[in-house]
Amino acid sequence: MNLKQLEIFLAVAESGSFSRGAEANFITQSTVSQHVSALEKELGIRLLDRTSKGALPTAAGNILVRHARRLLADTREIYAALDRFKGLADASLTVGASNIPGQYLIPDALPAIYQKVPGLTITLLQGDSYQTLERILQGEAEIGVVGCPFNEEGFSFTPIGKDEIRLILPHGHRWAGQRIFKRNLPEEPFILREPGSGTGKTVVDALCDGGFNLEQLRPRAYLGSNEAVKNAVAGGLGVAFLSTLSVHKELERGEVATATIVDLQISRLFHLAYRTDRELSPAARAFANMMIGRFSDRERQVSAP
Repeated sequence: MNLKQLEIFLAVAESGSFSRGAEANFITQSTVSQHVSALEKELGIRLLDRTSKGALPTAAGNILVRHARRLLADTREIYAALDRFKGLADASLTVGASNIPGQYLIPDALPAIYQKVPGLTITLLQGDSYQTLERILQGEAEIGVVGCPFNEEGFSFTPIGKDEIRLILPHGHRWAGQRIFKRNLPEEPFILREPGSGTGKTVVDALCDGGFNLEQLRPRAYLGSNEAVKNAVAGGLGVAFLSTLSVHKELERGEVATATIVDLQISRLFHLAYRTDRELSPAARAFANMMIGRFSDRERQVSAP
């Protein structure tokens, strides 16, 4: 059984005529008869009574008519849905994001995205950078924004907005507003992000590249979000490296402070991440190009891999 056979059978059953069924499908009457006979043979039951009044559906034929109508209507809806998908008139997209992009970059871009693609519905799944890549790998998200690129096969990483990471201190800390050096860092307990954090990886890479021995740091806690780290610092539990995007309001309100490390500057680019072996949907490409255009200093366009 195939859709063409059902379409031809339905045309005959509804018109009551093999000839009119042939005209509706732009084929010969003999071809119509062959398709209907093949269908009856496969199902093992007569579907049409050939009478002097025309071709009339049997009781079994009427059952098939009802199912064939629904099936062919669903088939037409498939084409309509895919046309809407291609035109982004009624599309949905699941985006993965690590902490900072999920809290700041993507929400900031959403009004512009919806203005350009008003029919798009976005679902945002947040986690650390490794969790985001795992969601993309498992198909839970189609595209993601992470804090740094990882050495993961099968992924493409496209750089977008730049971020500065600074040393954040409790209010009134002796280093507040001062200039210090890397050698001073072991003097204070640190609040660190959990393994898998893009911020954490960027900090570790910058310290190692600067010749700093990580064993000199005095970790007091490993926490799973920037909000938790901010609260711990504000509570006086230690100092931390945090994205300026995540603490600019707290700095303005004087809830935390910052110091300048003379011999260490830490910055990074956020990255769009997607699988190289999967074709991006039009919705994902539209999202990617909007993010690039909004946060990048040079134009790049993401096309289907």
